[in-house]
Amino acid sequence: MISLIRTFAVLCLAAGMGAAGAASTDDDEDAKPWQENAVQFPASVSNANWVPFYVSAATDNEFFVDVSTLSVDTDDVVRYVLKVVSSEGAASVSYEGMRCDTRERKIYASGRRDGSWSKSRNSAWVSIRDAAANRHYAALFLDYFCPSGIIVRSSAEAVKALQNQGRVNVRGY
Repeated sequence: MISLIRTFAVLCLAAGMGAAGAASTDDDEDAKPWQENAVQFPASVSNANWVPFYVSAATDNEFFVDVSTLSVDTDDVVRYVLKVVSSEGAASVSYEGMRCDTRERKIYASGRRDGSWSKSRNSAWVSIRDAAANRHYAALFLDYFCPSGIIVRSSAEAVKALQNQGRVNVRGY
């Protein structure tokens, strides 16, 4: 009788393990690959609300984000308009996106002098590296949009980080 109970218990355990394995396989099949939302370019940046951000003592360039264009979308992309002003006064404006989970960035469009946008020819996501040439992307990633590699919860949180130059913990812990 005890042998029969042990056999029954082993069969129940094995059946339960098989069901658990099948459930995890179903979950894996239901997982969908990441899909980027359709992107709308912001209106002209003629009425931009530029907030400067610190990049490094190694550059004379100035860097700004138009906080009126800053968004944290349902596809987990932080989108924003970036302006870079060289030490000679030349400025470039671009509409960009950043993915915190993959540490990537993308340029959607470049601003024209008349305020319109020129769609980027290269639509690929590019790794963010902490290198001198593009240090502003690492600064945005590390200090403002993806602290500790985690996306900010809202555009308001990202704006607060920019306004405080990333010196405060915007998450409150």
